[in-house]
Amino acid sequence: MTQYDERTEWYEFNQETIDALLSDGSEADATYTIEHHMACKDFDLLEKAAVDAFKAGFEVTDAEEVYLDDGGTVFCFDIIAERLLNRELLDKDTDALLQIADKHSVHYDGWGTYFIGEGALENDDNYDDED
Repeated sequence: MTQYDERTEWYEFNQETIDALLSDGSEADATYTIEHHMACKDFDLLEKAAVDAFKAGFEVTDAEEVYLDDGGTVFCFDIIAERLLNRELLDKDTDALLQIADKHSVHYDGWGTYFIGEGALENDDNYDDED
């Protein structure tokens, strides 16, 4: 089974995330920075996936090495798109990225974004997690 074969679960995730953001008061008509994630133990495979994501019209970040709790390491990067919280658009992006992940044997790890609305943090520099 490929990751693309599991796209229905990702579609459900997309809808659940949209619903959660909106029910928490995030702005329905705002443009969001959507950060999709990919990871792999093999840097060369991950780099090829990043090139394909870029060719597909996405912005990609530099790869980072992440140390896992079990002592292993993986490389990961973000794929960025500016989107409305529109299920159809997010499903289309998910399809494209799942196919890229399958092509290069890397792991697609979903997406996230930030709350936009009253009460949202304006600047991460103002956030103090010690309070």
